[in-house]
Amino acid sequence: MKDLLEISCGLDVHKEKIVACILTGPLGKPTRSEIREFSTLIPDMIALRNWIVSKNCHHVAMESTGIYWMPIYEILEDAFYGDITLLVVNARHMKNVPGKKTDMRDSEWISTLLRAGLLNGSFIPEKRIREFRDLNRYRKSVIRDITSQKNRIEKFLQSSGFRLSSFISDIFGASGRNIILHLIEHGQIDKTALDSCLKTKTRNRIDEILMSVNGTLSEHQKAFLRILMTHYDSLKKHLAEIETSLEEDMAPFALQVEQLNSIYGISTTASCAIIAEIGIDMKPFKTAEHICSWAGLCPGNNESAGKRKSTSVTKGNPYIKSMLCEIAWVIAGKRNTYLSAWYWRIKQKKGAKKAIVALARKLLVIIYTMLKQGTVFDESCFETRRKHCEQKQLSRYIRELEKHGYHVEAQS
Repeated sequence: MKDLLEISCGLDVHKEKIVACILTGPLGKPTRSEIREFSTLIPDMIALRNWIVSKNCHHVAMESTGIYWMPIYEILEDAFYGDITLLVVNARHMKNVPGKKTDMRDSEWISTLLRAGLLNGSFIPEKRIREFRDLNRYRKSVIRDITSQKNRIEKFLQSSGFRLSSFISDIFGASGRNIILHLIEHGQIDKTALDSCLKTKTRNRIDEILMSVNGTLSEHQKAFLRILMTHYDSLKKHLAEIETSLEEDMAPFALQVEQLNSIYGISTTASCAIIAEIGIDMKPFKTAEHICSWAGLCPGNNESAGKRKSTSVTKGNPYIKSMLCEIAWVIAGKRNTYLSAWYWRIKQKKGAKKAIVALARKLLVIIYTMLKQGTVFDESCFETRRKHCEQKQLSRYIRELEKHGYHVEAQS
């Protein structure tokens, strides 16, 4: 392997220890290795940074081992006042040859690959984007917890004989919540109390709803339902606190959020989730194809002995992929827009699911271009493309008719 760096450092990261190897030596000459072992406690990680600084090593690579690389990365990224190249590398991309595998040999192998320039680091956004990402991902997990709690309450009501969800679409709306709170207090509900609980058009079905809740809760059931509702309310309150923090942290990215909001189907929440995953600086991604591959919205390439195997999309980043697919479903439901028309055209050939993934990829390319050029979404830019496609299709129809002996003239 041809050497490109005179000094490099490889880190083999574990839960409780870090094995570091620094290789030094002139290019093309035998190297001298120095290996040290550190614990993952903060004082030892600071000692690791000081050791790397003392060796004047500006290039460090480490395995992306679970979440254990994160504190090491945060401590090292401030070394040399930020003038340091840190690579977090997928362990599959730097496997050593089989043999006597030890932590010291692994760290030396990582350093050797880094010295030869054979490692590609994973995309790690800047610190403020990572902090913004933590809040957005946590918000998604809290929403998942709220959904689970809703299902738990609905399951308990069903097991108690109350078929409230059969006649009220959202039992946690104003009407459904009033009924549940009344059941918690009194254990049963009559028509007069039910009428006071129902709002707007749900009163038209008061007799059917009364039949669905025509039962009595025991003391145990009332107490248990109160516990479930209290936990649900605490989760909703917690979600409101998270969204307040998100609004405050969103301020530095207000311009980019406004850019993404110009795409129909993307809300402020979706814009924040997208920015939290890909950041606002598109320089780490050379082209739109690179970011689509990173997000897992490109077909796989698996061929052996002339046979093409599975070409399904790669795993990529599940957060950005799921968000873009949700947005794609919203856009697909709209009419008289270029993107929705494009989706329906692809759906006829490939089916709904493949068309949604294709639309999600197209959205990511548009977002990449917008953030890179600092522009907003403009539907009119697709008008020329649409007219060109229509003219091309019309010309094809005319040629087919002329083949069969017809003469076509445009009406004046």
